[in-house]
Amino acid sequence: MTTDDYKKLADGLPRGPGVYQFHDADDTIIYIGKAKNLKSRLSSYFGSKKHQAYKTRTMVKNAARFQYTIVDTESDALLLENTLIKKFQPRYNVMLKDGKSYTYVCVKKERFPRVFFTRKVIRDGSDYFGPYTSKARMKVILELIKTLFPLRSCSLHLSEKNIQAGKFKVCLEYHIENCLGPCVGKESEEEYDAKIAQVKNILRGHFGPVKDHIKTHMRAHAEQLQFEQAEKWKVRLEAFEDYQSKSTVVNARISDVDVFSIAGDDKVAFINYLKVVNGAIINSFTQELIKNLDDEDEDLLIYGILHLRDKFNSIAPELVLPMALEVPGELVITVPQRGDKRKLLELSQKNVNFFLKKKHAESRNQMNRQTSAERILKTLQADLNMSEVPLHIECFDNSNIQGTNPTASCVVFKNAKPSKKDYRHFKIKTVEGPDDFASMTEIVKRRYSRLLREKEPLPQLIVIDGGKGQLSASMKSIYELGIQDRVTVIGIAKKLEEIYFPGDPIPLHINKKSEGLKLLQQARNEAHRFAITLHRNLRSKDFTRSVLDDIPGIGSTTVQKLLKHYGSTARVREAGFIELKRQIGADKAKRICKFFEQETEED
Repeated sequence: MTTDDYKKLADGLPRGPGVYQFHDADDTIIYIGKAKNLKSRLSSYFGSKKHQAYKTRTMVKNAARFQYTIVDTESDALLLENTLIKKFQPRYNVMLKDGKSYTYVCVKKERFPRVFFTRKVIRDGSDYFGPYTSKARMKVILELIKTLFPLRSCSLHLSEKNIQAGKFKVCLEYHIENCLGPCVGKESEEEYDAKIAQVKNILRGHFGPVKDHIKTHMRAHAEQLQFEQAEKWKVRLEAFEDYQSKSTVVNARISDVDVFSIAGDDKVAFINYLKVVNGAIINSFTQELIKNLDDEDEDLLIYGILHLRDKFNSIAPELVLPMALEVPGELVITVPQRGDKRKLLELSQKNVNFFLKKKHAESRNQMNRQTSAERILKTLQADLNMSEVPLHIECFDNSNIQGTNPTASCVVFKNAKPSKKDYRHFKIKTVEGPDDFASMTEIVKRRYSRLLREKEPLPQLIVIDGGKGQLSASMKSIYELGIQDRVTVIGIAKKLEEIYFPGDPIPLHINKKSEGLKLLQQARNEAHRFAITLHRNLRSKDFTRSVLDDIPGIGSTTVQKLLKHYGSTARVREAGFIELKRQIGADKAKRICKFFEQETEED
């Protein structure tokens, strides 16, 4: 992928957090990365190559395209990157040899549940919260929970039978008030479960009551000038405010679902697809659909669901959708209003809205980014009241001096720029003397009869350098060829820059500042320059021509040899037969002498 390829896409890139993927020519993922700012990060690959590592340059060189997924936070980007790297193991990513995963907080499914961190998710009915990108942050949360809601940390089997049998006795944790002793019946199951409910609220991010509790303690310690204790509560408050209890990117409680969302306008629609397997997003894709009729979003979404599930071979039993739909197959349709699946749907919607917004921006930029050529040609179209934009313009001009070597030129402009490979010179063949009108009739006919014969496209605009006379002469050929309805023909007079139309004696005066008129002037001047070039070449050839060139049987090589030896035609003439015979042979010497009516030795 080149820098130029990237520049075409750069304007539409998001500046928020996300994950990007580079694909090679075979559409294989070769690198996955995360970014706090997607646009800045991707730009770094296509800027200065001087400070890039060799592997980075090689990866970019081998990349054919890239795609990206927008997420809410930098933490989510880190998690999604980790999930995708583990699944696809791209060639240029660092391989994870130790198999480490992110940590979760587990609320164990048991009587008097324990709360602890783990890297392994076991589907035994326990609740897992996370994952956590920062183990230090997770420890702060666990310490806070331990402080606010003392819970047991032992692994004893606290069945009702065992407790009543008195099989256990309190440990050190009870004596230091980290546990209230449920193992010996000092805390009821109902009281303990009420604390667990609050712990789950904390881990889910329902912080309102808990934050109020922390602020109360922080202020109380501050009022009593216990600043060290107040600082500890402040640290806990900051941890709460900075903490995200769960990730919309990875959530162990969501088993296997496909998430779809749609956004569109009158012309186009986008459908975003998130594939969630075993609680993790393993793929993200946004499909563009071109609307041909007044299609409803519901119908488009059903079509997109069937197409994308088939494309990615998905057999997920549940679909998370923004609206209730009847999708073929035995599928569970979920339209979430809150919770983890709602977060996933919002993430999908965020991606699809971005693509639609990007499409609108590209359309506006396309309209605003009208090239100078388009602007000039549309101005000229308006100036001449043409039915189509003159993308192809041809301009003709004659050139002769004192009736000698009459020539003509045809210059071609495409997209408001000279197309020099299409320029043509003409030597006038059927006209004797300096007759510009007849010369114009001849070259116009020769030019367009050939284009018709070779089935080449005709220009939208033909410009004749001259006034009414030259225009009328050219129209004779236009009518004779029958192309008067296929082209627009005008004449441009040199003196006042007047524009003449066939059959209209009153000229058109275009504003002198018009870019359209300046283009016509440029074409006229280029045609004149090109015609003069050929004419000068022909005249120069005449000026360098010697009378010796008119002698039958005497070629240019012989002429050059004689002129080089004798210096001039006059000295060649004075040389005589014997001298010439020594230089060029008897036959050629005889021809020269005969031409100059001189005697030869054979006479």
